[in-house]
Amino acid sequence: MDRYIEFILNHYILVLALAVVTYLLIQEVFDGVFNKTNAISPLLAVAKMNNSETLLIDVREAPEFVVSYIEQSTNMPLSKLPELLPSLADHKNKPLLVICQNGTRSASAGKLLTKAGFEQVFVITGGVTAWENDYKLPVKLANKKKI
Repeated sequence: MDRYIEFILNHYILVLALAVVTYLLIQEVFDGVFNKTNAISPLLAVAKMNNSETLLIDVREAPEFVVSYIEQSTNMPLSKLPELLPSLADHKNKPLLVICQNGTRSASAGKLLTKAGFEQVFVITGGVTAWENDYKLPVKLANKKKI
C-alpha cells in the first residue's frame, strides 16, 4: 500500500490524467445509456419526412435559417426552444427530426426535447451541411433581389 501512495505522490500528473479519462469514459457510458435521442442520416430523415405526422425542426438562428433551409422545416432557434416547447405539445408522441448547421446544436436540442417528454426525437447527423453537400439533397435558398 505504501508503494501505491509513493507512486501517486511521485506521478501525480499521470494519476490526475487517469482520473480525468476515467471520469470522461464513465460519463460517455451513462450518456449512451440514458440518451433517448436517435442519430439519423439525412437519407433516413427523408424517409421519415414522408410520414405526414413528422415535424422537422431547424434549431439554427434566424439569419442562418434564411440563407438556406429545408422546405418542410420549422425554424425554432435553440436559444428560444425552451419558450417554444408548449407550441410542440401536439407532437409529444409523433416523430420529431432536429437539424442545425453541423449537428452540434441539434444534439443539445434533442436532449432538451427528450427531457421535456417527447418520445420520438431524431437528430440528423451532419446537419444542413451534410444534407446539402454530402448527400446533395435540396434546400431552399434565399432570394437575392437584383437592383
